[in-house]
Amino acid sequence: METKDIVKGLSSYTTCDVADALSKLKVAHGGFLAGLTMYYDLRWSPRRQEGTTKIVGPAHTVKYVRKNYESEPTPPEHYLDNVPSGSVVFISAPARAINACYGGLMSTQAQYSGVVGTVIDGRLRDLQEHRDMEFPVFARDVGTTAPAEAMRVAAINEPVWLNSEDQDATINPGDILVGDINGVVVIPRSMAEKVLELIPSQVEADEKVAADIRKGRPVQEAQKEHRANVKKPKM
Repeated sequence: METKDIVKGLSSYTTCDVADALSKLKVAHGGFLAGLTMYYDLRWSPRRQEGTTKIVGPAHTVKYVRKNYESEPTPPEHYLDNVPSGSVVFISAPARAINACYGGLMSTQAQYSGVVGTVIDGRLRDLQEHRDMEFPVFARDVGTTAPAEAMRVAAINEPVWLNSEDQDATINPGDILVGDINGVVVIPRSMAEKVLELIPSQVEADEKVAADIRKGRPVQEAQKEHRANVKKPKM
């Protein structure tokens, strides 16, 4: 299945739906990337993690390192100069970095290039600019200071790792990123079709369970009946 068809299919579902399917496929934490939350919503919300914004697309990865880290060369081009339309830019900043690694000019270029959203494992700045241009951004935190004096880009479209003391997670170029009010989930590209195959029956089952609960049926009884029909993964 082509990536565009997978993206279209996943657009109807939440990150929780995706995580449930990935859990059935034995993916650690259901693909959830802890600590990355929505800082902009299409409803012009003044608060983070509120609203209906959703992004789905293949990862275009960017790796930042500390400025004095010399073992990797600086790429000859900017990471947004040739980003494919429909991508989700995923930026990995050094752990505990104070400076922001992404700002309003980057969203301006990303939006022009057809990027559907940006996920930052680090800090962003110029928050109001992202909101004014209606560009979805997910991040670990906010800041005020540009990255130039503290960090630099060392790699584009190579595997990157989530900077978390509590979780080991890898984001590969082309993995499918899904983000909404609940957070961000990464789907290994090799599993994307299986995930899309599993989701509909589990969503249907949960809708039937919820309908029964509203009628006064015990939760355990409703789950036992309807979840028995959920599609099982072929490992």
